[in-house]
Amino acid sequence: MKRQYWYIIIAYIMMQLSSIPGVPLLRLSGIGGESNTAAEAASGYWAVISFTLTLFLVLFWLRDDMKQRHTRDRAPLAIAWLWAIGGFFLALISQSVAANIEWRIFGIEMGSENTKRIVDIIRLTPALVIVTSVIGPILEEVIFRKIIFGTLYQKYNFFIAATISSLLFAAVHMELEHLLLYWAMGFTFAFLYAKTRRIFVSIFAHVTMNTFVVAMQTIFADHIEPIMHHAEKVQVIFGGF
Repeated sequence: MKRQYWYIIIAYIMMQLSSIPGVPLLRLSGIGGESNTAAEAASGYWAVISFTLTLFLVLFWLRDDMKQRHTRDRAPLAIAWLWAIGGFFLALISQSVAANIEWRIFGIEMGSENTKRIVDIIRLTPALVIVTSVIGPILEEVIFRKIIFGTLYQKYNFFIAATISSLLFAAVHMELEHLLLYWAMGFTFAFLYAKTRRIFVSIFAHVTMNTFVVAMQTIFADHIEPIMHHAEKVQVIFGGF
């Protein structure tokens, strides 16, 4: 593995842990206010700061990769864009299938507590939308698909590489009850990357899927809620981030 890839992984881990000191520091400085939701608001602001800084670091360490014009085994750009757009629908389908398996076979309630918590924080700190919809997916695709999956795929077959990277992707979201759901999403994004050899394809699919989920649970929440009340199974399209 390239040295700069290790830097990226370490930066990502540090970002995940940075909220431990970061959120209290923001609250001490008065950011987030003094209400009962101050901690949630401060965590939203800190996520925007930490994710944005990490993205800049990741782009800096990937600058050599982005300059490369090597296109062997890559899908033609037009085909890659078709996979990127189709990948959004493929991700929704895999999510729906996984959610139904969890519900019908294992009795796991549909819907993600992680997603609900994030949506609640977005209502307090709207700027968090850029993290959940864009920056987060970009970082996750770089870490779990380009670096982890890509490195494993050089040594093992697709199924092994995709399974390991997808399980790590699921573990980071800390919802073990939805392990299958996150694994299905990770597996889908790994397939898109392996199929096209272009990381922007899985990034586009991931970004559009997260944006769709955020829109459905914020902008269109008032319209969706009555439907969900009468038909709970509609929740299968609302997976996790």
